[in-house]
Amino acid sequence: MSNEKISDLFTIFKGNREQQLYVYVPWGSCEENIPDELRKRMGLLTEVMTLKISPDKKLARAKAANVLKAIKENGYYLQLPPDISIQVLNDGD
Repeated sequence: MSNEKISDLFTIFKGNREQQLYVYVPWGSCEENIPDELRKRMGLLTEVMTLKISPDKKLARAKAANVLKAIKENGYYLQLPPDISIQVLNDGD
């Protein structure tokens, strides 16, 4: 990864409480960009991988441009499991 620009690299974390819930953060910032409430909800965080994301990159369940926009605006991107809505995540039901 030595040829990659740091600004294009992102680390993906998963928690031990909810399967298929992932948080993307800029590489090197680790967990500090993840809000406390979300970290509590996710439980113990484990680094899954670090990868380069560009607007045209193909991702499995998200549009790369949306991921990059959320990270720029919020400092992180939350990838929800396919069967959960944002309302359930906010309400905890």
